[in-house]
Amino acid sequence: MVAFFARDKNKKDKKDKKADSPNNKGKQKQDETISKKAHPPLKPRIGLALGSGLARGFSHIGVVRALKRHGIEPTIVSGTSMGALVGGAYLSGNLDAVEAWAHSLNRMKVMSYLDFRVRSGGIFGGKKLMKLMYDNFGDVMIEDLPQPFIAIAADMTTGHEVWLRKGRLIDIMRASFSLPGIFPPVYMNNRWLIDGALVNPVPVSVCQALDARMTIAVNPNGDILGKAAHPGENIPTVAGFDLFGNEDTKGSMQATKAKKSSITRRIFTREKDAPSMFGVMVSSLNIIQDRLARSRLAGDPPDVTITPRIGHIGLMEFDRADELIEEGEAAVERALPDIKAAYSVLCTNYIPEDDEK
Repeated sequence: MVAFFARDKNKKDKKDKKADSPNNKGKQKQDETISKKAHPPLKPRIGLALGSGLARGFSHIGVVRALKRHGIEPTIVSGTSMGALVGGAYLSGNLDAVEAWAHSLNRMKVMSYLDFRVRSGGIFGGKKLMKLMYDNFGDVMIEDLPQPFIAIAADMTTGHEVWLRKGRLIDIMRASFSLPGIFPPVYMNNRWLIDGALVNPVPVSVCQALDARMTIAVNPNGDILGKAAHPGENIPTVAGFDLFGNEDTKGSMQATKAKKSSITRRIFTREKDAPSMFGVMVSSLNIIQDRLARSRLAGDPPDVTITPRIGHIGLMEFDRADELIEEGEAAVERALPDIKAAYSVLCTNYIPEDDEK
């Protein structure tokens, strides 16, 4: 029996020596390398929640550009209202087209897309915008996008939050930015849907529900200090502007035609020291989404919040896209230390730039 155990021990010693040999160590290292190549580490799941904000949503374009430049590419995107438009454009490869269109806008061109409707669920019919979106996006289905994308809308009847993740992309984006009173609601899946800003202005909870390892939120309406009135004026910039009082609309056929309508005059023009009816409507909706965003972000805090300083820009000033996109990029640069710190803790594959040098 003793001899048997001695022979077994000798075999084990020889096996251990063989395992420790240089040739065997080289083979083990090679096997590990092959295994790593065959099963590379998965990219961390990064969620990007793009908030509502009408014209201020153009800042999302700058945010996405800057994040990509720094190697931060989201694998989950959620969007509300304008956030849904920019998020869908990004994932469908149409961000360049949307940015070019945004840069081309002036007050007169903005007016050209406003198809006024009297007997409708909104002041504008939205058909001109739908045609513009179809010309750029076509019949792209949300299921065909390279990464998960969810747009937020609200059920007009029940008030429930609705996550849109199946169907034609432009229909889903249109439902998400159906601002009550501005655009008619969209009938989809046996529901009348309106703007998602009324239930989830910055949809962080969606990214977290989809198991994002790290969530970055972009809140275009978080700049409280920038919302003051211009010097010498009593009307906050958030309350909109006189649609027909801008230099680039004076004398235009669209402005002349709209001015002749008593309805459009009452809705859009304003007295020198009082907001317009349209300004009051938009400002009231902004109060709702601002208060709701604070509550939702407190309950579902993101890992990083990016807040562009754009409170001085009115919610309907789509003609200031250049400034909005530029500030979106600047906001990312300001938040970059926080982004990198969160990334290094939550996403183990992240290597700071300083370590790469």
